[in-house]
Amino acid sequence: MRKLTYAMNVTLDGYIAAPGDDLGWSGGDGPDSSPNDEFFQFWSDRVAATGLALYGRKLWEEMSSSWPTADQQPGVTPAAAEFARRWRDMPKVVFSSTTSTVDWNTRLVTGDAVAEISRLKAEDGGPMDIGGATLAGAAMRAGLIDEYLLVTSPVLVGGGTPFFTALDSWVNLTLAETRTFPGGILLTRYETRR
Repeated sequence: MRKLTYAMNVTLDGYIAAPGDDLGWSGGDGPDSSPNDEFFQFWSDRVAATGLALYGRKLWEEMSSSWPTADQQPGVTPAAAEFARRWRDMPKVVFSSTTSTVDWNTRLVTGDAVAEISRLKAEDGGPMDIGGATLAGAAMRAGLIDEYLLVTSPVLVGGGTPFFTALDSWVNLTLAETRTFPGGILLTRYETRR
């Protein structure tokens, strides 16, 4: 059985995107941004270790708009080129009823996301990461998330897309890891207590 982790950058006030889907606060969401090296390497290594990434439509559009060809752009840093190759090679599933085509080692699912995530979790294979608030929210409400990994930036944006969704019942967690990065970025990883 595969482990499913909801892992994303988040603001201190709990948002994964500021109003207007603005990700400018997060430093490192595109090949032209300049995150600190240790922080960027963490995400790159995480992509390399992910057996399957599950994306909602918005996050897929954000990632696929820049990373597939980032390693071929003039002046690309070695770290960004490595991330681009790792991201392109990582198996991915995109859940969307409006997207019609996907590429870069990706499969499209247009049906019941919770049923498909449950099926994927039951398979043998490497760990899965899920990203995107709507998709992760559905998995969260269905009790499918095994770990929550928040990489919190020291910024308040006052609104936008929240990391957590409204739940019908409590989810008890155990703190499994903390790590700090330069610039005041804090990683916290929690395991779901079952």
